[in-house]
Amino acid sequence: MARRRRLVGLALTLPAVVFVGVFFFAPLVTMGWMSLHDWPLVGRTKWVGLGNYKDLVTDSSFLHSLGLSLLFVLVATPLSVLLGLALAVLVQKNRTGAGVFRSVFFLPMVIGFAAAAYIWLWLLNPDVGHVNQILGDLGLMDKPILWLAHTGTALVAAVSLFVWKNVGFSMLLLMGGLQSIPDEIREAAAIDGAGRMRTFGSITLPMMRRTIALVLVFSTVGSVLVFEPFYILTRGGPGNSTTGVVQWVFSTSFFNFDLGYGAAASLVLLALLVFFSAFQLRAMRDES
Repeated sequence: MARRRRLVGLALTLPAVVFVGVFFFAPLVTMGWMSLHDWPLVGRTKWVGLGNYKDLVTDSSFLHSLGLSLLFVLVATPLSVLLGLALAVLVQKNRTGAGVFRSVFFLPMVIGFAAAAYIWLWLLNPDVGHVNQILGDLGLMDKPILWLAHTGTALVAAVSLFVWKNVGFSMLLLMGGLQSIPDEIREAAAIDGAGRMRTFGSITLPMMRRTIALVLVFSTVGSVLVFEPFYILTRGGPGNSTTGVVQWVFSTSFFNFDLGYGAAASLVLLALLVFFSAFQLRAMRDES
């Protein structure tokens, strides 16, 4: 019976193992091999060893795109998590209409990122977009704002798109964490005289450490790998001031036809993501 269970378990997991091996590990090994070569899109490859990685250290365009992506993470991730937590607290109880609000808050998640970026592009249009029209009707501006023509406002647009698109997912995970906390614990705290804020800070948040860590990892990875907001909204402009690291890898690989250099940058980005994810999980782990 034990042997049969092991065989059944192996048979059930085998498709997933094959899928991950074919579509993740095999491309990862191939990309690692490519990163050690001068690998043009068409033509013969040439072994360069660690030359691509050495060039990345002194490549100002790559460092700038990496710095922009890190800045995007530092702004977009806290906003996404904090706003998701606020919405989760708002709709966690089964009050009248709570289900409608949950659906409305989660709705942007089902929209494709490219479609959402084009919606944002239309809303921010200085001539026909509703954002400038609403700000003008409220008397908050005298002339239309060129949102995507300046680095600062373009970053604000990209961050707002990412947060709007992903906050529903953060809300869903955090709401599950909130609902997993037994009501008896909150009731005991109330009997001991703890107010809502004290209960939330001393009981609710500590018991949600694992859920918050998971949301932080998802938000960090998603904000680092974001592509459509920059590519569709700004095309990396003005100049190259809003070129994220993923867009830089895409342009290097398929516009400059340097697949080896792009593969090296992708592996550096993967290493950074693994490091930040491990650090966040370590910092937010539940010692209990």
